[in-house]
Amino acid sequence: MTSLWLIDTPTPARLPVTPGLRFDVVVVGAGLTGLTTALLLAQSGVRVAVVEARRIGDGTTGATTAKVSLLQGVRAQRIRERHSGAALRQYLDANAAAQQWLLTYCEANDIPFQLADALTYAQAESEVGAVRAEHEVLRAAGLPVEYLERIDTPFPSFGAVRLAGQAQLNPMGLLSMLAADIEARGVPIYESSRVLGVGFGRGGDHVVDTEHGPLHAETVVLATGTPILDRGGFFARLIPQRSYLAAFRTTDPLPHGMYLSAGEPTRSLRYVPDPDGDILLVGGNGHVVGRETHTEECVNDLIEWTRHWFPSIEPITNWSAQDYEPTGELPYVGPILPGVNGILVGTGYAKWGMTNAIAAALALSGRLTGKPPEWSPVLASWRRSDLASLPHTAATNAAVAQSLSTGWIRLARTAADDVPPPEGCGRVERRLLRPTATCTVGGVTTQLSAVCPHLYGIVRWNAAERSWDCPLHGSRFAADGTLLEGPATESLPLLHKQIQAPQQP
Repeated sequence: MTSLWLIDTPTPARLPVTPGLRFDVVVVGAGLTGLTTALLLAQSGVRVAVVEARRIGDGTTGATTAKVSLLQGVRAQRIRERHSGAALRQYLDANAAAQQWLLTYCEANDIPFQLADALTYAQAESEVGAVRAEHEVLRAAGLPVEYLERIDTPFPSFGAVRLAGQAQLNPMGLLSMLAADIEARGVPIYESSRVLGVGFGRGGDHVVDTEHGPLHAETVVLATGTPILDRGGFFARLIPQRSYLAAFRTTDPLPHGMYLSAGEPTRSLRYVPDPDGDILLVGGNGHVVGRETHTEECVNDLIEWTRHWFPSIEPITNWSAQDYEPTGELPYVGPILPGVNGILVGTGYAKWGMTNAIAAALALSGRLTGKPPEWSPVLASWRRSDLASLPHTAATNAAVAQSLSTGWIRLARTAADDVPPPEGCGRVERRLLRPTATCTVGGVTTQLSAVCPHLYGIVRWNAAERSWDCPLHGSRFAADGTLLEGPATESLPLLHKQIQAPQQP
């Protein structure tokens, strides 16, 4: 599964960490939050470095739909249910500031983007109430939205709220320019350098422990999707979400707005300009990581839905993306612990990272340079208003506890099978007393520890992506056990690998 944005975007490889160096700030993560934070700090004369576990664009930013919009589905009413009207207006101010910064940066650096209307639409009559509510909440917050009784779409729609003058772009083009910009300012970007932990050194510095050796910094910014340190317990305040996307060529007329359904199953649509004809991008069918048994059906359903309403489609590629929904509805940006200003985080963008990531970078860099934006308190990592979200947080963690116990109970009842799984399949089994994850991919059968090294959940096979996913907090591992993403910082230990003989015709 390869993101459309990664197919034709060359990204030069960068060197791993040179251990022992010291910086004012080390930014962990080279997605949109990390690179923008590094650029803003470098512009202020701060000596900064960026450390990326894999490659630029391998995380959420390289898999996003890249809608730069203040209309974000039905998020406004969800925020308003938990927070004050003033908090919602500050959230919108933060996103507006981020949108303006981003589009100004794109214009100054010749990064293509397209202006487009954003629409949250009702795909069934049962969703009309939510669409009307979103319109009313946003109007009350001062956003110039309008309600449309009808919209002209080839797929079913029963009205929509529309916000004109939003934008869309190719996120890899943006990341590539940001990376080149900060490197031109003397900021090193270290790739293939996973951070394993952060400790304390001499003189109040932090020691950033990477797989290639330590770096030293006065301040560390964790821009890693979900914080890779358990301090602050953010893993318990975030819900890891996986969603699917597919790109198509078609001769059918394409709607040129950015569409998102108000209800489930989610349907997200936008077009992508291309010299050979505009491409249709469709996303949806999201679920909590590791808790969907038939992930292939999520992909197939998305493709079949698109084929039904756009009969001439020719699939180009499909892929998936991961993001984190905050139990308190608002992003968490600031100290990892109250009063601990040496380690900062930016997380919880709820699939709207193109604006929230920039807002987080503006808030983080402003905090470190003594010029925080007026709206930054609404994105604080610790807020009294989050007390209203405690029931939701408790329910979220009850589901985590259930997934933990279910995984171990199911394992106790499962004996080992000496017959390798078929190609593309995986299973969890008990070999003596050892939980074992066994899969066959590319003719190679691999046995791994089935225990996630983060908080010891039992991983589950994701057939669509041929990965092992933890249903607790969203850590994901490749078929060979290599860590892909999540709060875990270690791969699954390899137990055994066997190359299968090719089947005789």
